[in-house]
Amino acid sequence: MTQLSKVKRNLLGSQAAQKILNSRTGQRTQHVFTNAADRILRGHQLVLSGKTPFDIIYQREIISLRHYTAHSDQSPKHRIPLVIVPPLAANMLIYDLFPHRSLVRYFLAQGFDVYLIDWGSPSLRQAKYNLGTYVKVFMPDFIEKVREHSGQQQLSLYGWSLGGALSLCYTSLFKDKNIQNLLILASPINTHKSGYMGKFYQRLTIPAKWIRNNTNFRIRQIPSRVFHIHGWQNTLGFKLTDPIGNIRNYWELLKNLNDRQFVINHATSSSFVDNMLAYPGGVMRDIIIRFWIDNELSTGRVQFGDQIADLKDIDCSVLAIGGDTDIIVTAEAVRPLMDLISSKDKQFRIVAGGHMGLVSGNQAPQTVWPVIHQWLVQRSN
Repeated sequence: MTQLSKVKRNLLGSQAAQKILNSRTGQRTQHVFTNAADRILRGHQLVLSGKTPFDIIYQREIISLRHYTAHSDQSPKHRIPLVIVPPLAANMLIYDLFPHRSLVRYFLAQGFDVYLIDWGSPSLRQAKYNLGTYVKVFMPDFIEKVREHSGQQQLSLYGWSLGGALSLCYTSLFKDKNIQNLLILASPINTHKSGYMGKFYQRLTIPAKWIRNNTNFRIRQIPSRVFHIHGWQNTLGFKLTDPIGNIRNYWELLKNLNDRQFVINHATSSSFVDNMLAYPGGVMRDIIIRFWIDNELSTGRVQFGDQIADLKDIDCSVLAIGGDTDIIVTAEAVRPLMDLISSKDKQFRIVAGGHMGLVSGNQAPQTVWPVIHQWLVQRSN
């Protein structure tokens, strides 16, 4: 082969390689634009969350009771149903975030009969709801409906964040001895011990005491509508707890726009964070006064009108869990529950994860759910 032939062959080879490179670059660019458009304009169509089937077996106002259905060839192995009591403002998608990372699917697969109280999406029409509305009115009603539907009196309550506080207050206020097990995850028992936010809450007590002692002004005099927190405000507040992490999250999206599965996963994870629900004004007012300033739950006694929920009246089995990286409700804010209840069978565990991660984080199926399952399965028959 002559030198000229070699040059021509090399030239043709380099041209072919360049064509392949240009083709791949063009495809990559097309993928980036398609994925970006889908993520921005049609993100809801990419979401994988909320796919586990359920029946709504009871509805009251904006609140509904879900019963998750297992596959037709599965029946509950464990006699005692598991009732998920969510916090307010949380989108229910967090409990069924991914098909492979779904709390409800996990416990269905483990043989539990799973119910969930969906608090709905409050508007200003529900601004008058306060903690007493949920603890004294809604909780007993929906718990009774679970018992009627399941045919079982004994129940296990799974309460995350404020949902754990609602579960504790309900169980103690009504002295419900048929609550067999309480699972309390990242619930604000002593808010003043919750890291830097706890110190901020402590500082609020000083001006609050001065106002109470020297003026006739009371926060309760302010209409509940003023305290109503809309869903977008909760979303913003949640993201501001970790602004750097959220910026990094979107930076990773930009870097991986050519990866369709990454874009789908990002849209799915965001389906919860970007769509948080409202806090009724009365509840928010109670949280500010009773949990943040007065730290009432840490005393073990929470008053609802002329009734008192005394946590000493809780003597069922209790598993309390705190996340080692949770900055919203730190593990040390959860731990004091052990000293406030009368239960002999009680455990406190610190596991890997942040506030949301305890429920649906990447590591939850390996680090959190098995801990709950191993504890619960021994107490559900």
